[in-house]
Amino acid sequence: MRRSTKRMFAATTLICEAMLVFFATLVAFALEPIGQRHTSYLVVGGVLMLLCVLCAGMLRSRAGYALGWVLQAVMIAGGFVVPMMFGIGVAFAVIWFFALRIGARVDHEKAEVARRLADNP
Repeated sequence: MRRSTKRMFAATTLICEAMLVFFATLVAFALEPIGQRHTSYLVVGGVLMLLCVLCAGMLRSRAGYALGWVLQAVMIAGGFVVPMMFGIGVAFAVIWFFALRIGARVDHEKAEVARRLADNP
């Protein structure tokens, strides 16, 4: 069984994003005045963390990659709550893009090498 480099890169990116969401959730919660803290930030942050982890497990299908793109957009939109997330979200979207692109290239090159080695015993 051959492991996909693309899937490995994408899953690593999503797990790192889950950790990022954890810390961004704490920041959003702490930015509210003490008397007005909204537990909705904690709920939304928890759901986003769970979605990142679940998406990392769904990367065997195209739906997992599509959900990954949706999560990238949600991370960027998180900038409306924590302004620094605009920059961090864009940075992770770029990382996601290159994880998919370079991972697919490496998988293709590995398959080509395997094919050539099989042709020349």
